[in-house]
Amino acid sequence: MNTIKGKVTLLSAGPGDIDLLTLRAAKALASADILLLDDLANADIVTLAPHARVIRVGKRGGCKSTPQAFIQRLMQRYAKKGLHVVRVKGGDALLFGRAGEEIAALREAHVPVDIVNGVSSGFAAAAGLGISLTHRDHCQGVTFVTAHMQDHSQPDWAALAATGTTLAIYMGMSRIASLTASLMDTLPSNTPAAVVQNAGSPQEKRLATTLGRLADEAVAAGLGSPAVILVGGAIGEAAEFAARAASAKGFAHAA
Repeated sequence: MNTIKGKVTLLSAGPGDIDLLTLRAAKALASADILLLDDLANADIVTLAPHARVIRVGKRGGCKSTPQAFIQRLMQRYAKKGLHVVRVKGGDALLFGRAGEEIAALREAHVPVDIVNGVSSGFAAAAGLGISLTHRDHCQGVTFVTAHMQDHSQPDWAALAATGTTLAIYMGMSRIASLTASLMDTLPSNTPAAVVQNAGSPQEKRLATTLGRLADEAVAAGLGSPAVILVGGAIGEAAEFAARAASAKGFAHAA
């Protein structure tokens, strides 16, 4: 077997603000020969990779996307040429970023892989609301779940609600009405809930309300993807923060 001199770095770019990149990410970008840039990553990230050829491989639900298999072939092809390929993903690559598929494909091709963690949008959303995802008075855990299933089925919302953890729901805006209705089969309608759109970026918008009012108020506020939906007692800690910041641009709050 021939030794492959190139490598791939799966780089997590965080939720948008380039200041949220780690130092390790910046170093990897500086040494990149090829930059495969995700659609949700900050476009300014290319300035940190001055020697790299930039290839945009956008992937966003409901939009025309670069096929996953093609992206994996690109990574293998350039790494086998001895190049450092940096695959830039929004948020954290290891959470709903198809990193598992890409790692498996690269290992099967005997391509070395490095992984650089980043800030996932769920954490950035909580920071924007001024809350913790866990809280000793409310819950002892957090559940990260995607509402966008590959087979178009729905998660078991009743089972997730019954865990008593904070729910951080990704890719759920297109079905926010149905998922909140399903959660209310288990949770009371006054359960604290929030939506944060474009978390961690200058375009961030926040809505703090209750589960029963979340869907209607999110639509009324014009909120859409990309966004994180947060549900649970710990989210109620955002109420005081929301009241203080209600007049700030992009912050909506339901009394």
